[in-house]
Amino acid sequence: MKVLKAILAGFAGAAALNILHETVRRFDADAPRVDLLGEEALIRSMNSLNLEAPTGDNLYAATLAGDIISNGIYYSAIGMAGSKNIYLKGAVAGLTAGLGAIKLPDPMGLDDKPVTKTDKTKVLTVAWYLIGGLVTAAVFDQLNKR
Repeated sequence: MKVLKAILAGFAGAAALNILHETVRRFDADAPRVDLLGEEALIRSMNSLNLEAPTGDNLYAATLAGDIISNGIYYSAIGMAGSKNIYLKGAVAGLTAGLGAIKLPDPMGLDDKPVTKTDKTKVLTVAWYLIGGLVTAAVFDQLNKR
């Protein structure tokens, strides 16, 4: 049962993260554009495998699905580690993911501008991942109280 709760909580955190990304980017020019980073990564990955990458809405949908799945799996690890200090674990996982999101694209050969354009963009990127980790912790905590 712990595994199922961890997975549900992880996907709740991933959903919260993506709702923040998708909502705020429509209203704030300095908002992180993780979607653009994901699209670039998907295109490069597909090209390296000699596969034709999707375009337009299909590219956006594939990137969004991949983002939710990968973040859901990542955030699920928070609950898999048990319920002790769950909020601290959520915060550490969220901060780690956020810092990775702004520090790893450049060394990976990706354009980091969508997440490092301004100081505000960097702070929001880390904050969104932190919130995802804390939502995961809160959902896992609530599921364990039932």
